[in-house]
Amino acid sequence: MSADVKARAGLEDIVATSSRICFLDGDRGVLAYCGYDIHDLARHATFEETCFLLWHGRLPSRAELGDLHSQLAAARPLPEAILRLMKMLPPSDGMDALRTLTSALAHYDADASADTPAAAYRKAVRLTGQIASLVATWGRMQQGGSPIAPDPVLGHAANFLYMLFGTRPHATATRAMDIALTLHADHELNASTFAARVAAATLTDIHSAVVAGIGTLKGPLHGGANAEVMKMLIEIGEDAPADRIDAFIKGKLARKEKISGFGHRVYHTEDPRATHLRQMSKQLGQQAGNLRWFQMSERIEALVRAEKGLYANVDFYSASMYYTMGIAIDLYTPIFAVSRISGWTAHVLEQLANNRLIRPRADYTGPAYPQTWLPVEQR
Repeated sequence: MSADVKARAGLEDIVATSSRICFLDGDRGVLAYCGYDIHDLARHATFEETCFLLWHGRLPSRAELGDLHSQLAAARPLPEAILRLMKMLPPSDGMDALRTLTSALAHYDADASADTPAAAYRKAVRLTGQIASLVATWGRMQQGGSPIAPDPVLGHAANFLYMLFGTRPHATATRAMDIALTLHADHELNASTFAARVAAATLTDIHSAVVAGIGTLKGPLHGGANAEVMKMLIEIGEDAPADRIDAFIKGKLARKEKISGFGHRVYHTEDPRATHLRQMSKQLGQQAGNLRWFQMSERIEALVRAEKGLYANVDFYSASMYYTMGIAIDLYTPIFAVSRISGWTAHVLEQLANNRLIRPRADYTGPAYPQTWLPVEQR
């Protein structure tokens, strides 16, 4: 397969729509939401401000931000029927459960049958609050804990950690989660966002469009890389000396095995999101009194950069960051959805505002036309 055909097979660099939401420049390492550089948002914004920005195209006033906090707080408690269903599901990595439970939420949504723009927006806000509660509650129950009701006083990041662990998180953990949610909120027409827009373009309900996004994120070529990074670090061993780390990575490179957390389809320089997650991984390690996972990651990053010229992407340092926070590896991809629900819903709302059914064409490469029909006896 030629490089050109391979690129077209993955729709690489094909412009599929116009959008006001996200701007990428892979050559310069730029990521911006509605014109705001991701570095400014990571340093200054909360996830709630980021959600408002994606949905409205501008930052909220203090009053608008307060209203959104109240709306998310009202959305977070899960219907009892959803909690009962959650208890009935078999153990899984979380994405199967999230897909099923998100679909089930549609049956209990007050705006389920409404298709007005106002109703769609209310469902976007509601789903953003509920997805976080689903993932935190599922993660807690998988560890043998009982569901914890959200605290309306806490912000989105702090509430997620509180519902997951049962204790109020310290400031560094809350800020780290807030930054991670902001950094993962949107990334233009990535696979799951495109799937959600394709679904929305049929005028299906917003829950179905989000489920399409979740199902796409479940695929290992889209989500899950940070889980694989952490499994690799554990395989190397927390107390591994430098020469063992180097030998492990060089061995994988010699065998031409993929090292998760490096390279990106869009970025040709450092993924700007990795910049902040690297810092948070270090800060959390310092607070926990254990910098080993961060130091191991830093060494691997330098080695892969020197040997292959590849940059760390958003998944690489989120692995050690989440692990240091005590988050189970099976929750890493569901946490991606806790953030990306804001981007999925922003794109769904944008699609619905100026909708046209998405129906691309295929480059036919089958047998030449026309083929001659032969009776079955002659085949």
